[in-house]
Amino acid sequence: MDKRTLEIILVDQQEELNERRSMRFCQRKEEDQIDLDSPQAQVVIGVRRSGKSTLCFNALTRKGVKFAYVNFDDERLVHLAGQDLNDVLEVLYKINGDFQYLFIDEIQNIPEWFLFVNRLLRRQLHVLITGSNAKLLSGELATHLTGRHNTIILYPFSFGEYCEAKNMNVSSISTKSIAARRATFDEYLRQGGFPELLTIRNQRNYISGLVDNILKRDIEQRFKVLHTATFENLANHMLNVAPAIVVDRNLQDTFGLKSSHTVKNYLSYLKQAYLLIGLQKYSPKSKIRITSEKLYPIDVALMNTRENAFSGENLGWRMETVVYLELLRRYKNDGKDIYYFADRSGECDFIVCNNQIAILAVQVSYDISSPKTKKREITGLLLTARKTGCQNLLLLTDHEYEDITVDGYDIAIRPVYDYVLGN
Repeated sequence: MDKRTLEIILVDQQEELNERRSMRFCQRKEEDQIDLDSPQAQVVIGVRRSGKSTLCFNALTRKGVKFAYVNFDDERLVHLAGQDLNDVLEVLYKINGDFQYLFIDEIQNIPEWFLFVNRLLRRQLHVLITGSNAKLLSGELATHLTGRHNTIILYPFSFGEYCEAKNMNVSSISTKSIAARRATFDEYLRQGGFPELLTIRNQRNYISGLVDNILKRDIEQRFKVLHTATFENLANHMLNVAPAIVVDRNLQDTFGLKSSHTVKNYLSYLKQAYLLIGLQKYSPKSKIRITSEKLYPIDVALMNTRENAFSGENLGWRMETVVYLELLRRYKNDGKDIYYFADRSGECDFIVCNNQIAILAVQVSYDISSPKTKKREITGLLLTARKTGCQNLLLLTDHEYEDITVDGYDIAIRPVYDYVLGN
């Protein structure tokens, strides 16, 4: 590509970014994880359209620094290769003058991008990177940028961020405010947390297009998937039935695949692109943790806001998914691990562990008005407490608020909309 054409493209991108300066964005917690004074590359990864670019833009704008910008998720730059990146840098200097901060969007689209980033870091530039593929970034970062990167995972909006974007009062304890929060949570439970869904009328087309784009561009092209129709059918099936425990042999038979190895590869691609996220089974045995994985969608919008999803409301599964994502936001960055518990006697949705110590057990049930349902959920918590030694037991439900003691164990029953707000 000649430099004149490249300059036009990069100026267009800069103007598009500048238009955001007049817009209002909610401040996300992950922004605190970005260290703009660090000599390390700051790498923000997550599913497409989760707000990675906006997060980086806000961090740079609030710091008040001059920065250059390039977005490689641009069809006009699709044929760029590693050897073209120096031309990109040269044009950026021509457009912006001298700068010490460089913001690069969707860098995984360029082969050997890590060599370019390494050179920038050696020149003591501060580099922010976004990407939509976990393995490409994490694998290559570990190999080529050892000790020179800080990784931040960004999910779609939490319920708190969703409320902020809608200017909701989340702290008032008036009857009217509590009712409004409940109604907003029901809306969030169905709509999901992709930021653009707040302003898009045809949400079904948006989510269908997003999923199709991820499957075709981020997975099939990158991993050279041969049987694309089978892969897409499996992907949509997993989104339809999630959360679900993976049984490789069943999926192999259902989709006529030749081996369970292919099933594992397909599921790995979906997790790398952040369409699905895994949860391992609680067990001291590594083999059981690895082979009994449960898969969740990265956002509840993916569960049925798609063509041919043929899915009902599934409010219990949606609530469970929202809680899992909230637990990831709260505990994963602090070095905690999250599992599910299950044996012949019962099950529990989530256990948060600090190394081998279980520090929190969480059961999620949309409606516990039935004594039978309430007893089942409490039994699962008690079983988990006896098996793991966990003393912090929590039952999340639609609206009930109660503290109870059963068999010597204290159990907190809380409305899920308050818990995910941190109240």
